Amino acid sequence: MESKDRTVGGVVRVRVPSTSANLGPGFDTLGLALNMYNELELELYRDEKFDIQSFGEGAEMLPTDESNMIWSTIRLLLSRTGNADKYRGMKMRMYSRIPVSRGLGSSATAIVGGLRAANEWLGCPLDKKGVLALATELEGHPDNVAPAIYGGFSVSVTYEGKPDCIAFIPDIPLKAVVAVPDFTLSTRLARSVLPDDVPRVDGVFNVSRAALLAAAMARGKADYLKMALEDRLHQPYRKSLIPGFDDVTAAARKAGAIGCVLSGAGPTIIAFTLEKEAAIGDAMVEAFRANGADARAIVLGIDREGAKVVSHRKEW
Repeated sequence: MESKDRTVGGVVRVRVPSTSANLGPGFDTLGLALNMYNELELELYRDEKFDIQSFGEGAEMLPTDESNMIWSTIRLLLSRTGNADKYRGMKMRMYSRIPVSRGLGSSATAIVGGLRAANEWLGCPLDKKGVLALATELEGHPDNVAPAIYGGFSVSVTYEGKPDCIAFIPDIPLKAVVAVPDFTLSTRLARSVLPDDVPRVDGVFNVSRAALLAAAMARGKADYLKMALEDRLHQPYRKSLIPGFDDVTAAARKAGAIGCVLSGAGPTIIAFTLEKEAAIGDAMVEAFRANGADARAIVLGIDREGAKVVSHRKEW
């Protein structure tokens, strides 16, 4: 028999992939899901009580009361589905492997994880587009949340006030060598250094590269990636915030990388490659170290599933 403060929704566990936004030229538009994951276990309560624990990366930063960001996310879904007065508390366990404030989609993972778990718990009142709309409303733009929801490579737009995307699995066996430095960089600061206007030639340059990147991913044209990953809209301005950016990217290319990009707003730098992952990672870490920053290298592949329900059971 269910205890009085439990509902019939059971316990939902979801897994959400890390994401990298922009990918060079696709500012606020392109994203890629990577196979490093956060997991979240959720049960909703009718009573207003909270049993929240977090483990792993950034665990000490997670509030354990009603101010919890994931709870705010879930409350939005409950409100939009007519369940706000029915469920007032939750039991949650968050297992985090994705570095926080490094440009790898940790906040998007929290938002998508909360929405995906609560939506499943309620019997899926929202489809994926509905989850995308709420996640974008909370995150501000869809470039990170879209690949977290759909997996693979995503091209996102906002049309008539609503987000949408096309997502697919790239036809290239890409590996992402992710160099994560030991310092954080706020998205607000990274946006503050961007100019309000850019020259037309730079705009045209980026349109051509973003279009080429999407085409190369879809058609399996790895030989086009070197030029397709070039950018003039944000990386030339943001690299001053990252010690050794030019040295790290040069070292990666010398070690065999196809091309390098800032992951999201940074400070993580990703080198894309088809081979020599270990040598590229070592070269990037050494270049960071030569510029006074410790870093770690992680080799990742492309996630193919997006946010996924791992289990849905009736008891903890």
